[in-house]
Amino acid sequence: MPKQFVKLFEGESLFQKTVQRNQKACDAQFIVSNTEQYFLAVDQIDEHNQYTSKSNIQSPKFLLEPVGRNTAPAIALACLALGYEEIVLVTPSDHLIKDESAYLEVIKKAKALANSDNLVTFGITPHYPETGFGYIEADGENVLSFKEKPDALTAQSYLHAGNYYWNSGMFCFKAGVFLEELKQYSPDIYNASLAAYNNAKTDGMIRISHDDMSAIPEDSIDYAVMEKSAKVKVIASDINWSDLGSFESLDEEIDSSQSVINIGARNNLILSPKQVAAIDVEDLIIVDTPDALLVSKKGSSQKVKKVVQRLKEENSELPNIHVTAHRPWGTYTILDESNGYKVKRIVVKSGKRLSLQKHHHRSEHWIVVSGTALVTKGTEEYTVNANESTYIPKGEIHRLENIGKIPLVMIEAQVGEYVGEDDIVRIEDDFKRTEN
Repeated sequence: MPKQFVKLFEGESLFQKTVQRNQKACDAQFIVSNTEQYFLAVDQIDEHNQYTSKSNIQSPKFLLEPVGRNTAPAIALACLALGYEEIVLVTPSDHLIKDESAYLEVIKKAKALANSDNLVTFGITPHYPETGFGYIEADGENVLSFKEKPDALTAQSYLHAGNYYWNSGMFCFKAGVFLEELKQYSPDIYNASLAAYNNAKTDGMIRISHDDMSAIPEDSIDYAVMEKSAKVKVIASDINWSDLGSFESLDEEIDSSQSVINIGARNNLILSPKQVAAIDVEDLIIVDTPDALLVSKKGSSQKVKKVVQRLKEENSELPNIHVTAHRPWGTYTILDESNGYKVKRIVVKSGKRLSLQKHHHRSEHWIVVSGTALVTKGTEEYTVNANESTYIPKGEIHRLENIGKIPLVMIEAQVGEYVGEDDIVRIEDDFKRTEN
C-alpha cells in the first residue's frame, strides 16, 4: 500500500489531505497516477467528498502511467494536456503540510512569479541540519544552485548560512513555459513524451501505452530542467512541511501509543490494528499490517528498500498489491492463501459488474453474504441472494454483477493448481482493461 493512501491521520490519508488542501488553492486538479493506483485514488476522493458533503466538487482529471519514468515525464505528459498559459501547481501527494494558511500565501507568491514566465520552486525553511533532503542555495528569489543530499557537517553549514532551503519537490509555472524549457534542455524527454501523449487513449482519462511510456528517458524535473534553466525562482516556504520519507519522520507526527501497553519500554514507534504489549525494548519500529510485519531499529528503517528488493527477487506479490485491492467495480481482500487455494472477501458496488472472464487453472465457489448477485455462467444467467452459493468450474466463462441498491458482499474460494491474479482471460470488460 503506497504511503500516500494509508489512513494514519485521523482517518485520512496523505493523498486525501493533498486533494483537500489544493481544493482551496486551485480551480481544478489533474492527478498523474500509476495505473494500478487509479481505482484506489478514485475511491479515496469519493470517500472524502462524501464525508465533507462536497460531492459537487469538480472531479479530477487523470493521466495513467503503466510504468513510472520519474517526475520530468509525468509532469510533461500532464502539461501537454493543458493550455500554454495554464498556471500549474505541481505537488507530490505524500507530503504533510500542517500550516495551510502559510501554504496558500506562498502559492499566491508563486503564481505571481509564474505569470511572469518563471519556473518557481518552493524552498522549505530548514529548522535543523537534515541530511536526507536536497538543498537549494538562494539569493532572495533567485536560485544560485541545487545541492545534493549533504553529509552532516555540510548540512550544518547550510543551516548556519541562512540562505539554503530544503528542496520540497513542489513547483509552479505555466504549462507552456515548462514544456519550452524541457524541449530546450532535455529534448529527448520532450520528444518521447510528446509522441506518447499523441498516441494516448482518451476515454474519460488519458492512458499512456506501456511501450510509449517505457520509451521515455527516465529523469527527475530537477535534473531535466530546474538545474539547467535560467528562469528558475524560489519561494521561501515556512509551512510546517514534512515529506514523511521514513518511519522516523512519521514518529514525529503521530501518537502511536494508544494501542500499546508499555512495560519498561520507551521511544518506540508501534503501529498495529491489534493490542500490542512492549516489554523492556527501546528505539524500535514495529509496523504490523494484514500483509506483513516489520521490526527495525530506529535509524535503520530506510533499509526496508532492501526488503522490497528481496521480495521482488523472490517473485512475491507483496510489492505489487495490498491485501485489499481496489478495482473499478469495488474491492477484494485476501483472507487466506496457501498451495492450491485462495479465499477472498469481495465487495461489488451497486450497479457495477466484473469483466466477463474465465480461468485456466482454478474453479471458484461464491457465497453471498449480503446483497443480490446476478451471475452469468456460460449461457446461463441467474440471481444468488444472501446465504446462497454457486460454483464456477475451471474454464467456464462467467461474470458477477451487483443488481441491488446496497454493496454486494461475498466470499470467494478459489481452488486449483495456480491461483495467481494473472490467471484471467478477459472476454468483455466495462472498464476496457486488458489486465487483472
